[in-house]
Amino acid sequence: MVNFSLEGKIALVTGASYGIGFAIATAFAEAGATIVFNDINRELVDKGLAAYKEKGIEAHGYVCDVTDEEGVNRFIAQVTGEIGVIDILVNNAGIIKRIPMHEMSAAEFRQVIDIDLNGPFIVSKAVIPHMIKKGHGKIINVCSMMSELGRETVSAYAAAKGGLKMLTKNICSEYGQYNIQCNGIGPGYIATPQTAPLRERGSDGSRHPFDSFIIAKTPAARWGTPEDLAGPAVFLASEASNFVNGHILYVDGGILAYIGKQP
Repeated sequence: MVNFSLEGKIALVTGASYGIGFAIATAFAEAGATIVFNDINRELVDKGLAAYKEKGIEAHGYVCDVTDEEGVNRFIAQVTGEIGVIDILVNNAGIIKRIPMHEMSAAEFRQVIDIDLNGPFIVSKAVIPHMIKKGHGKIINVCSMMSELGRETVSAYAAAKGGLKMLTKNICSEYGQYNIQCNGIGPGYIATPQTAPLRERGSDGSRHPFDSFIIAKTPAARWGTPEDLAGPAVFLASEASNFVNGHILYVDGGILAYIGKQP
């Protein structure tokens, strides 16, 4: 029987106080995992703890900046001492800055690269030695359709997510021999509170132009939901994916397979 259970596993999902990270962590908890998450400040961590509690999940929240290597090392040591060795790591923490490239400062570009690419490198590097010692491990990097495609105003984000795709493949190449599987999950356009204004109907029932654009580009003809990511994430975290390594699983309703409707 295929084993999708996460019973007895400890899962760290970075930046999982809300949104996609929260949905993935919730799915892991429902599959039996113990949930650990971090966020950049106490307010967000407390918000996350309250949200997990509301769902009946006893999560463990910590304040940690994923770009601070020394801080991450202390964080992983603390989690290992207080809860146990991390079996599953989801590098979810990330930001996007929508600025035309010619208007973007190098400092703004570096900030996106630092959080979205250096962060996963730093956290993965901290957990991999423990996974090697334990004899197994699952690392899931939250990639993006921008790991494959470009789009106006997201030069830094696309550069980071493209790099994260290749970091995923390299972790697979370097540590597969230690029974560590590193894969990516690439969400499509997901309906979250942050994207709600883009999906509001006009007083005449008309769609927002961006909403119409996404529906037209998606064979499924809808936005995804955070719950659409639950099954794929549990699969990549479970023993069901023990021979899946270096793969990016796009959960995008078919956007990347589709050239779009003829005007």
